[in-house]
Amino acid sequence: MDWLTSLRGAIEYMEEHLLEPVTPEDIGKAVNISPFYLQKGFQIMTGYGLGEYIRCRRLYMAAMDLLAGDEKVIEIAYKYCYQTPESFAKAFSRFHGFPPSQVKRQRRRIKIFLPLKITITIQGGHNVDYKIEKMDSFKVIGFEEDIPMERGYELCPKMWDRLTKKYFSALWQGKTPETDLERAIVENGVGAFGVCVEGGGDTFAYMVGGAYKGGPVPEGMKVREIPAAAWAKFCSAGPMPEGMHSLYTQIFQEWLPGNREYDLAHPIDIEYYECIGDGMDYEIWLPVTEKGKG
Repeated sequence: MDWLTSLRGAIEYMEEHLLEPVTPEDIGKAVNISPFYLQKGFQIMTGYGLGEYIRCRRLYMAAMDLLAGDEKVIEIAYKYCYQTPESFAKAFSRFHGFPPSQVKRQRRRIKIFLPLKITITIQGGHNVDYKIEKMDSFKVIGFEEDIPMERGYELCPKMWDRLTKKYFSALWQGKTPETDLERAIVENGVGAFGVCVEGGGDTFAYMVGGAYKGGPVPEGMKVREIPAAAWAKFCSAGPMPEGMHSLYTQIFQEWLPGNREYDLAHPIDIEYYECIGDGMDYEIWLPVTEKGKG
């Protein structure tokens, strides 16, 4: 199943299950894609997270049902998978701008949210700068946090900012490491990688790390093993984090829909950073398998 077909299938699945509890794992299984890549790609392609899309569709359909006048608010709340009428009313008011009880008087203010239809024109997909490189397994060490999928572009840069102010800036300027943690940062080149790994549900684990060379793992840091794989490595340069976000968009909106050779493999991707003079070169690595061989 190709990338666009899978995304369209995900929308069809969500539309068919709006009245049931649905998880990213359910949707991913239905279209045979890792929930990690499905959530990341869906948000990049549509601007909505999976949970956000389901929530918006339910709240629009709930308004239509209330407008028809055949069901009570409490019935509509449970129908669209809210645990209490209060939580439904709060979500409804936040989405539409008025409470459910006023839907008939405020019918012109109902926020319309129809099913998405994904279409795309491939422009420049073959010009994406990438190479395929096979690598043995290796280990990374660094600082790791769980990040909500829908807030990755917001929270990952903030994590980098915190660590840069607390540790990296002084060490990169030549400060002599004084603690086990500072020595681990310097010895393992922590800050070279941003590692995204599938988490649970609607989160992913994000590590700011470096290539682990052995030795003690200080408190507050973690070691992960990256599996052996063939990696599609996409290269770019420019201001951060905008440049990295732009590269992700180019990969998911142009390369993946246009590529006929590779499927995504393990639910992990890696950002690689390298300072060149006063600028920054960076890469995104995606593990891939040749189509039909995964």
